[in-house]
Amino acid sequence: MSEVPAGISVLPVPGLPEFSPGDDLAAAIAAAAPWLADGDVVVVTSKVVSKVEGRLVRVAPGTDREAARQRAIDAETVRVVARRGPLKIVQTPQGWVVAAAGIDASNVAQDALVLLPEDADASARALRTRLRNLLGVDVAVVVSDTFGRTWREGLTDVAVGSAGIVALTDHRGQVDAQGNRLETTRVAVVDELASAADLVKGKLAGVPVAVVRGLPVDRPAGDADEGTRPLVRLPADDLFPYGSRDLVGSREPGWDLVPRAGELEAVAEALRVASAALPEFPVVLRYGGESDGVVDVHLTDVPTTTAALNLGALLGAAIVQLHAEGWTTRWEPVGTPGGSSLVGRLWLGSPAT
Repeated sequence: MSEVPAGISVLPVPGLPEFSPGDDLAAAIAAAAPWLADGDVVVVTSKVVSKVEGRLVRVAPGTDREAARQRAIDAETVRVVARRGPLKIVQTPQGWVVAAAGIDASNVAQDALVLLPEDADASARALRTRLRNLLGVDVAVVVSDTFGRTWREGLTDVAVGSAGIVALTDHRGQVDAQGNRLETTRVAVVDELASAADLVKGKLAGVPVAVVRGLPVDRPAGDADEGTRPLVRLPADDLFPYGSRDLVGSREPGWDLVPRAGELEAVAEALRVASAALPEFPVVLRYGGESDGVVDVHLTDVPTTTAALNLGALLGAAIVQLHAEGWTTRWEPVGTPGGSSLVGRLWLGSPAT
């Protein structure tokens, strides 16, 4: 008989109570899973972490719950990425880009809404320490939440907090079996653990905690436990900072702009892109001096309704393109006093801090 290869196990932790603010989550897990062992990864649904930490919004009697949810979403939003009707994809204070700021109205009483943990990495560290004190075991902890994915239907659990485990396994610079050097491969191990655990937790089974056993995981060196911070994509690496439907709404004018290097190349490219799909018409663009962030816009003929419409379409498309590239703009109409061909100035740069 051939030997069965080693593998991993994903074990549910049944028998946990309904949690309320102030409850001892670690003690409940220790009582329900006294079999925890060194090297296990304890995956806890963020909702129970939020409940015991009091991250709840109470909905007063007679208050429309959906209206209360929308107000809570606005309060937990740093930046709106996209919206369609009542649905909003936003960036939260924790850095996550997620629908409805991760606010949940399921598996909670009708008079409450559940927010994401304020700092799920800190929550994971505290839970890990308490389990060590209670059971004498060295485990890793992952706090999970359910996210949608860009360009894919369906939901999956991902990590919003972790402790005692390296979130990203970095393979960059290594060589594969065919001799190819890996350039971009970093595996989000804590996300994979969150998804695996959800297979036994489920959305309706009332099992908020699972344990992944048998998977060797990288541990942070010393006290350098970054939690899930390495998973947050920085703005410089974000190719999709705004949803296309909502970019127009993002272009607030910058009344106090600071010029920055590269504005001439940026505005030239934006106008080239904007004009590609628009009718040709006579317009002259005069760049100001280097790093003063101004483009003078002239019409060569007497302004007409058609010219005004064409110019508006050109400038609108160019401004959207500039904002997509991270610039802030301001349009100043000048008119045509004394027969001047100058109709306005487009300024671009960075907002003054």
